[in-house]
Amino acid sequence: MYSDRLEKAFDDFLNRPEYDEAEGALFDIVRAAFLAGWKAASGEAMPPQNVVRLLRKPETNEDV
Repeated sequence: MYSDRLEKAFDDFLNRPEYDEAEGALFDIVRAAFLAGWKAASGEAMPPQNVVRLLRKPETNEDV
């Protein structure tokens, strides 16, 4: 889909120390957010919940 030049440039970008530093910072942010949620839930895992509820259009018997 993408050119070999783009893939090579992206690979070079991922192999830079700056990317490793940014990736580490992002991991720290995600971990801190998870820990805050964990503490808010008193350290207990919450039961699974539906995140998305699908709604169906009600059927009507009217002729159009």
